[in-house]
Amino acid sequence: MPSFKKLNTKIFQKTGPEITPDYIYWKQLGVPVLVKEFGPIDYIDFSPIEPNYFAVTCSVRVQVYNPITKLVVKNLSRFRENAYGAVFRWDGALICAGGEETNVKLFDVSTKNLLRLFKGHTGPVHRTFFMHGKPHTCSYSDDKSVKVWDIPTEKNIISFTGHTDYIRAGAVCPAVPDIILSGGYDNIVKMYDTRTEKEVVSVDHGSPVESLLFMPSGGLFFSAGGTEIKIWDAIAGGKLLGSISQHHKTITCLRLASDNKRLLSGSLDRHVKVYDISTFKPVHTFDFPNAVLSLGVSKNDDTLVAGLVDGLVSISRREERVEKAPQKNIKSFRHTSVTQPLNVDTIVPELKHEKETKYDHHLRKFEYAKALDVVLLPYVANKNPQVTVSVMQELIRRRALHKAFKGRDKKSLAQILRFFIRNISDYRFTRVLIDAANIFIDTYEDDILTLPHEIGKLFKDLSQVLQQESELVNELAALQGMMVMLLSSQVTADEQIGDRKKHNLLPSEDAQKNFVLTIS
Repeated sequence: MPSFKKLNTKIFQKTGPEITPDYIYWKQLGVPVLVKEFGPIDYIDFSPIEPNYFAVTCSVRVQVYNPITKLVVKNLSRFRENAYGAVFRWDGALICAGGEETNVKLFDVSTKNLLRLFKGHTGPVHRTFFMHGKPHTCSYSDDKSVKVWDIPTEKNIISFTGHTDYIRAGAVCPAVPDIILSGGYDNIVKMYDTRTEKEVVSVDHGSPVESLLFMPSGGLFFSAGGTEIKIWDAIAGGKLLGSISQHHKTITCLRLASDNKRLLSGSLDRHVKVYDISTFKPVHTFDFPNAVLSLGVSKNDDTLVAGLVDGLVSISRREERVEKAPQKNIKSFRHTSVTQPLNVDTIVPELKHEKETKYDHHLRKFEYAKALDVVLLPYVANKNPQVTVSVMQELIRRRALHKAFKGRDKKSLAQILRFFIRNISDYRFTRVLIDAANIFIDTYEDDILTLPHEIGKLFKDLSQVLQQESELVNELAALQGMMVMLLSSQVTADEQIGDRKKHNLLPSEDAQKNFVLTIS
């Protein structure tokens, strides 16, 4: 006689995230510690030397934190107005920061003394960077200029003024520190060579540029602005290699991690995405309680720090695992004797019987009403609704759900209706629960006028939920139709442009420029 097949309740369970090596790796970061600062966190930068302190630029100060204790170890407060973009030098000994006061300030990390004050900008300075191996620092300002400063003399040695709007992003090439980037709110990314004091590359990102990042080799660089990250080939004169669009709000910051094999992006959509540099596909996502303005990752990915718009600093650290030394086996004689192969014919494993669930027990005995009663209990229906829906689906398959619904009291009817109201809009259960609700209504349609007032109200609530779902489906269908039309019109336009180019029907670039000048 064949054994009873247990009910499969896993078909309605929510699918969890795919377990990948990246998922396991980044999940090893501990629960984030939240530290409250006095305003939005403008910038985060890690010291390149041990113990890898990180500087948090916020309000009128720069605070240096210990990543292990999560406590402030240095406080640089020589600012009367907001400070911006504090970064460590390559040896971790100096910190350079801009600010609302239009000056660039240079600090000694150990003594907290103000060593240099660079004056010359006429607008707030939002980003500053050291030029590796050189006694120079560069600054990016709202006065639409990029300046290079000589640290020993405090003199401005080079100025670039090619932008037409605020400059809020910059980067220095790690391989060739004479090459610097600037990104402005005019959507333009410019590359300069400080040796020739000339602009060598100019590309259009398409949105106000919030962050720039060089690859260590200097051959590629990334620009972030709007909801896109764009990859550019610096050697090929700024050729666009591709774009990444995984955020739905403005991307504010970019960082490299995992020995430059992973790219991290933070956004106002409260997410930090991790991408594989080899494919530029997302491999992990971090969620935060508010919009992310700044991001920092320590060497070896030991610490991840995110600065939020509400002044919170989220610090996640990879806890070091202490390996326990193997304990000596005191009972060495017994241990040795057990590990030796036993001279026996067959080892019979212990047979373990799985306990049969109550609803399977009732289903096996065709007690359909009792099986439904078991899964309608609050601790089942509220915590594991997929079990209740699985039983209802099995009863529908057996054409026995109407029998299970019959002859119920007021309390039981209310339980069933509340379960429908609570779960019928869940995409996992909708199809099964609509069929179950139809059977329920058919079962009690003749008695609906005699049912208690409370049950009638629950019927109205269920009708209202279904009406809302119907309206939502219609709106989504209309939206889908509009998107299809927009996409098809774009494809048609691209095809027409391609045909015109093929037959040389488009005017030359010079003719187009002259036409634009004439119109303006």
